[in-house]
Amino acid sequence: MRFTRVLALGASVLVLVSACSTGGGGKPTVKVGSDGFYEAKLMAEIYAQALEAGGYSVDRTGIGIGARKVSAPALESGQIDLKPEYIGSGLAFYEKGKQTGDPAANAAALQAILATKGGGITVLSYSPAADQNVFVVRPETAAQLKLAKLSDAAPAQDQLKWGLATDCKTNPVCAEALKAAYGLDPKNITPLAACDTPMAQALANKTIDVAELCSTQPDIAVNGFVVLADDKHTQPADNIAPLVRNDLLAKTDKAAFSKILNDVSAKMDTATLMDLNKQVTVDKKDIAAVAKAWLKSVGLIK
Repeated sequence: MRFTRVLALGASVLVLVSACSTGGGGKPTVKVGSDGFYEAKLMAEIYAQALEAGGYSVDRTGIGIGARKVSAPALESGQIDLKPEYIGSGLAFYEKGKQTGDPAANAAALQAILATKGGGITVLSYSPAADQNVFVVRPETAAQLKLAKLSDAAPAQDQLKWGLATDCKTNPVCAEALKAAYGLDPKNITPLAACDTPMAQALANKTIDVAELCSTQPDIAVNGFVVLADDKHTQPADNIAPLVRNDLLAKTDKAAFSKILNDVSAKMDTATLMDLNKQVTVDKKDIAAVAKAWLKSVGLIK
């Protein structure tokens, strides 16, 4: 009898250890990461809370880990398991020049590349929400120099103080694209985090004259900034999709896991994303609280 009880106890310990190592209930702990700017962190938090509602444990250490040159290797190495990606820019990161204005084409091409990275990475469904990089100026600058599109900026580029992304020099849809398409090679540059509040503040405070922001950034409307039209179409379709490591998917019910994230993506359109961004940056609400309220409002969590 004692031998039987020892065996039973041993089996119980094994079950307990297994449950702890996978986050409980046979579901793995998911290491969620993101790029460093607020919208990427918001999307990562939304995906994280949806997964938690589905019974998964989430490690948020990698949220806001850094620009794509940091977050992409983190995903490939397994430092993180999942990150929201802007599929056009993500494609350009791996194979510059292949990005297009067609999100389906971008997603398919990105999937083909990521299938070979880090043991395999899956691109889940992309959202209707899209967020392109845009270059904006103050209205008085636009009026003074007659700036309506990026082509107009080339003759005036040396008169302007430029705020560009910290990774612009190496980002194929930034410095390289601007120079190739528009002849833009500005010298007076202040490197700042793209798509973030400090960049917008620098423009409003006249520290810079041109700012690289995101099309969903509420600072544009709040400050009346003028978006310079990308008349040479250098910026790709940047719909948002979760990227997930295949080794994580192999540890769980892939269909059920994917459905949780795909259901989130399906509900996120550009207007909604702009409103959520405003709540975070203008209304100064907590990202986790904004994520939770939105998920509840669309019936994805209780």
